Amino acid sequence: MHIAFESPDQPEVIALIAQLDAYQDTLYPPESRHSLDLRTLVQPHVIFAVVRSADGRAVGCGAVVLGDGDGELKRMYVTPECRGMGVARRLLERLESAAIARGCRHLRLETGPYQPEALGLYARCGYARCGRFGTYADDPLSVFMHKALPAVPAA
Repeated sequence: MHIAFESPDQPEVIALIAQLDAYQDTLYPPESRHSLDLRTLVQPHVIFAVVRSADGRAVGCGAVVLGDGDGELKRMYVTPECRGMGVARRLLERLESAAIARGCRHLRLETGPYQPEALGLYARCGYARCGRFGTYADDPLSVFMHKALPAVPAA
């Protein structure tokens, strides 16, 4: 598996994001889904990473939307055939490293209670549950988590 920072505006990556949306549709009603559209994902304040298999297929993706020293993890997805192989963990670590390099000190995320594998991954990677943040409303189908990131070492 290879992880690189790429534009989400590629047919294969758009198809991958569509798979994520279809999966989310089976779990949550539209009002409980807080995904970003392609127009937002291509903005300069968004870090977007793609996981590719040995044969070059896009099999995972994730993004960090940067703010003022903070970031929000969005659009994390790994195809079912690549789950359980540590791909999501490596993707998350790569996104965190890129966010740290861009001055991010704190990451937050919103996910749902019907994704125990994702919740377990985030907990194992140091994310703790927290209260809602930003413009999110109270929703029993939202789980909020956060993690403090280490500072960039001084040069």
